[in-house]
Formats: sequence, C-alpha cells, structure tokens
Amino acid sequence: MATPTKTCGVCELRHITKPSIVWCTECDEGLCSECQEHHSLSKASRSHSVIAFTEYQKLPADILTITQYCTKHDKKYQIYCQKHVFPCCSKCIVESHNECRDFFELDDVIYNVKTSNAMCEIEETLVELAENLQKIRKNQQDNLTTFKESRKEIEKDMKTTKIKINIHLDNLQQDLMKQLYTIEEKENSTICQLLSSIEKQENEIAECKRNIMNIKQHATDLQVFLSMKK
Repeated sequence: MATPTKTCGVCELRHITKPSIVWCTECDEGLCSECQEHHSLSKASRSHSVIAFTEYQKLPADILTITQYCTKHDKKYQIYCQKHVFPCCSKCIVESHNECRDFFELDDVIYNVKTSNAMCEIEETLVELAENLQKIRKNQQDNLTTFKESRKEIEKDMKTTKIKINIHLDNLQQDLMKQLYTIEEKENSTICQLLSSIEKQENEIAECKRNIMNIKQHATDLQVFLSMKK
C-alpha cells in the first residue's frame, strides 16, 4: 500500500482535484465517486477489491507505507523470492535475482494469509502477551494494595507501641516521684530534728549567757568562783 492521499488518483492525472471516497488495494490509489463507478465497470478493474477511504485511513502508519509496486521499476510485485524473503517484479528477477532458484507466484504465497497459521500464531501471541500484561498489572496493583495495608499496619503498631511506651514512662515517672517524695520527707525529718536540736542548744547557750551576766552583776566573787567549778 502507498501513503494515502485524500484526492482521487485518476483525477490528479487529469489535473482535477476531487476527494477520494474509496481506496483500491490493487491500484494502490484513491478514487472519487465518479471514477469508482468507471473502475467497478471496467473489465480490467471490476474484480479489484476496494474499501471505504475512511476505513483505509485507520490502518497503522507502517502498513500504509507498504506498496504493492516495485519502488525501483514501478511495476507490480508478482513473484516471491524465497532466498531474499521479499516480493519481486519481473524486472527485479532479471536484474537482481538471476542466481536465485526458489521463486513462487506472489498470489500463491499470500493466499489466505489472513487465516494462515502464521497469522493465528501472531494473534495467539498477542492474546498471550495481553493476558500476561494483565497478570502483571494485577500483580502490581495487588502489591500497591499490600504495601498500603502493610504501611497502615506498621503505622498502627507504631501508635500502639508509642502508647505503651508513654504509659511505661508515666509509670516510671510516678515511681521515681514517689521515691523522690519519700527521700525528701526523710531528709526533711532529719534536717528538722537537727534544726530543733540546734535551736534547743542555742536557747540553752542564751540562758547560760543570761545567767553568767546576772551572776557577774549580782553574785559575790565567791559565788562566781564556785559556779565556774560546777
């Protein structure tokens, strides 16, 4: 097939521009409605296969570039060379395939190609590839779900662990505070007892100082002397 043009190929030769409505796969060109009618009635082309031009345009780009005519000699391919695995025109055989031996009629080679085992294998391979891709897709989607669930589970465990740690730290804090309070009370009691003892001694010393002052002021020297010996 050739790259499609939207204008009628026959009209272009007559320097007329008309849109193609069908594509002739044998002639490798588009036809307008008028030329299609002549094409379908002509003895040379009435058996040609035509398709709607809009359908032809839906074919893949790499298929549209395949032509049924030899690009070197502009003659239609008729023979298939088994050695080169490629179609040939009559001139190609003479010029480039004179040493080749295995030739086949191209029509015989491509007969029922759309229902051939090779085509079936290609279709089966594509089906298998599509199924494998679906399996891979599902597997990866399952992985996404699994990872998400695992993340949620880990997050939940972390929160639970955090709560447990906080509870443990709170309990530890309470125990330490109890110990601190106990130590504080014990030390407070000891210090208070010591302060009380110091206060008692201070009072006793103050009393002694007052007594000494009174003795010095009012007692006789003998009384002072004897009191110092006590």
